[in-house]
Amino acid sequence: MRSKRSWIAVLTIAAAFSATAEAQKYGVGEGYSIQPAGVPPIIQGIKIDQNLNAQVPLELAFTDDTGKAVHLGQYFGQKPVVLALVYYDCPGLCDLVLMGLEEAMQKSTLTLGKDFQVVTVSFNPQETWQLAAAKKANYIEKLKNPAEGKQYWHFLTGQDDQIVPLAKTVGFHYRYDPATKLYAHASGIMVLTPEGKVARYLYGVQYNPRDLRLGLVEAADNKIGSPVDEVLLFCYHYDPTKGKYGLVISNVLRVFGSATLFALVAFVFIMVRRDKRHANSGRPA
Repeated sequence: MRSKRSWIAVLTIAAAFSATAEAQKYGVGEGYSIQPAGVPPIIQGIKIDQNLNAQVPLELAFTDDTGKAVHLGQYFGQKPVVLALVYYDCPGLCDLVLMGLEEAMQKSTLTLGKDFQVVTVSFNPQETWQLAAAKKANYIEKLKNPAEGKQYWHFLTGQDDQIVPLAKTVGFHYRYDPATKLYAHASGIMVLTPEGKVARYLYGVQYNPRDLRLGLVEAADNKIGSPVDEVLLFCYHYDPTKGKYGLVISNVLRVFGSATLFALVAFVFIMVRRDKRHANSGRPA
């Protein structure tokens, strides 16, 4: 009976290793890239370049939503920063970006202020700090804790000689159309390290709270978040072509394979000890 149990456990362990090896052999879940689709000529070149690890110029000068002169570096040093480039008088897309960011923050388990800050910069040099203040008021009142939003979600305005270097560094392209008096621009947000380096991009106008959280945890070098995030970062791989985190099946198999192996070894150990006890007591197993 003991021999039969041992053989069953050994075969189960072998099967677990075999399944993991086969998944790795055929590259299951190793990820893939998607070529960007063509864009209409009117917005040719309007995109977001992936300038990962680029250092933003922290000496750039702006005006905050209270009319105070500030430098970009004031918002860095301790925590990661979410950067959003928009313009406040935008008739549509920019509000979608800010609404998507707000929704992701609301659903994230990280806390604005405690774990990260948000810096929103207008790329329209004609906009005033009063307009920035009005836009800020519209969004922070929707947060779970408006006081945190007031202190840690910053809305800035500035001049071209400060805006252009920032946009260029993070790879954000935009163009003014005199005919419509509107800007053509891309949509997305950037996650920056506490030192001001570009860590992650999240594209579009809706952002998965999980992606935002993992991006911030990575940008903070795992100094925020929980131990669970380390496992999630192992199982999820950042795909720069999509600006999202994708599940890497091979890593999941490694995690669960290791857990299964540990459980099976523990099972065999318990069964062997049980058989020995019954043998020593003279009772059948």
